Amino acid sequence: MRHASSSNRIQPRATRVAKASPSRRRASERSSFGRLSDAPRPGFVAALIIALLLALSVMWPAQAHATRIKEVASIQGVRTNALTGYGLVVGLDGTGDQTTQTPFTTQSLQAMLQQMGVTVPAGASMQLRNVAAVMVTAQLPAFAQPGQTIDVNVSSLGNAKSLRGGTLISTPLKGADGRIYAMAQGNLIVGGAGASAGGSKVQINHLSAGRIPEGATVEASVPTPLLEGNSIQLGLVAADFNTARAVAQAINAAKGAGVASARDGRTVAVAVPADPGERIGFLADIENLSIELAKPAARVVLNARTGSVVLNESVTLGACAVAHGSLSVTISTTPSVSQPAPLSQGQTTVTERSDITITQQGGALMQLPVGAKLADVVRALNALGATPQDLLAILQAMRSAGALKAEIEVI
Repeated sequence: MRHASSSNRIQPRATRVAKASPSRRRASERSSFGRLSDAPRPGFVAALIIALLLALSVMWPAQAHATRIKEVASIQGVRTNALTGYGLVVGLDGTGDQTTQTPFTTQSLQAMLQQMGVTVPAGASMQLRNVAAVMVTAQLPAFAQPGQTIDVNVSSLGNAKSLRGGTLISTPLKGADGRIYAMAQGNLIVGGAGASAGGSKVQINHLSAGRIPEGATVEASVPTPLLEGNSIQLGLVAADFNTARAVAQAINAAKGAGVASARDGRTVAVAVPADPGERIGFLADIENLSIELAKPAARVVLNARTGSVVLNESVTLGACAVAHGSLSVTISTTPSVSQPAPLSQGQTTVTERSDITITQQGGALMQLPVGAKLADVVRALNALGATPQDLLAILQAMRSAGALKAEIEVI
């Protein structure tokens, strides 16, 4: 009996844990996790993950987008063709050519009327105000087929005040070989407006030129050498030996060794399949291949008309000292009235007195530090405080002194 009673007093450990009181369970949980409120919540974990991803995106900069071959090269022989034509715009609201000063407008109208069976009496003077002679231009894209439409630009040839509201009469558009490749006709869209009365005039944008979207219909196609021969030539947009080598290497890596070879800094020869369908697919594949471009040559582009200055990332600046001053001339005119003496039979006259002032501001000699990055160059040039027009001369002087490491192009 003693042995049996002792066995009854021994309980399994799992039973003891299951029968533990609620207070003991909470104490056990606090010992394992601390406080219940400190346990990580799902929203807190998600916010922590987002913060880590943002930190990693800052630490790891995004990879530069590679350039595709279609963006730096094109197939030689596959290009647009310029078309031109001479026509008449009718339906203007009294803003057409003055026929006394533009006789060709009258001659063109008489020739058009004769084709329609209308004969103008000899010696008749036509005073036209609703007709204007225009030049029509368009670009015939590659592979354009008869029946397709293209946009045309219409520009006044005479002294028409406005082409707004006019209609272009059927005008043949010819290529450089004299053949007719398209016919243009339609209502003009002029992106300007104007009004005049009593010697005053207000005008917004240009009124002597307009555009006709899809205003010409293609009548003949221009053959292209795309499907001729066993190879094509890729012409680079800008001459660069490194780009030509990169294009050839990308094509050889994708289509096999020896398929492409760089002929010079602007031409890459590519062997293509003979079947037209396979050739089109081959060209579609290679024009989407990605290449890594090297840094361009250092260049500064100056626009003397607008004062614009553009520098690329390769421009560097050597240490130099620059002194810049400005010279201003001010002319002020004051009218004065001269009255004659009484009973002198003189006349009252108005004279002008001009005062001319010349002001020259001295420029202190400023030392510019070496700039190896574009931001350093811009910061140094801004320190001069010169206007864009003055900056044109300063940059050219820096280039002559050897401080500006870049090629200057004036447009």
